[in-house]
Amino acid sequence: MKKMLYIILGCIGVGLGAVGAVVPMLPAFPFLMLAAFCFARSSEKLNNWFINTKLYKDNLADYVAGRGMTMKTKVRIMITVTLLMSIGFVMMGIKGVKVGCIVLGCVWAFHIVYFLFGVKTIQA
Repeated sequence: MKKMLYIILGCIGVGLGAVGAVVPMLPAFPFLMLAAFCFARSSEKLNNWFINTKLYKDNLADYVAGRGMTMKTKVRIMITVTLLMSIGFVMMGIKGVKVGCIVLGCVWAFHIVYFLFGVKTIQA
């Protein structure tokens, strides 16, 4: 049962990651990380297939290998997450949820600091 759940979540991750690779408002990276995590725990065959796809090689291979990310990938992730978080920030601000705005602002700041200083930048 657990293995089947991982396979389903992995397939959903691949699907959303593929859409996110083309649609600017949907980040591909976290969905592909979900797929990699789930496939590694569910099926060696699916894991081998996934790590040999162009989607994985273009978006995750360098990061997973510990080499880092290209500046283009880092900027794309930071812009997408900033845009999506700003929608939540504005919506909470309209409703007067100050604590939510503070938490979201802290998460956003950590996200920016992490990608700028915590993830090594590699040449494309």
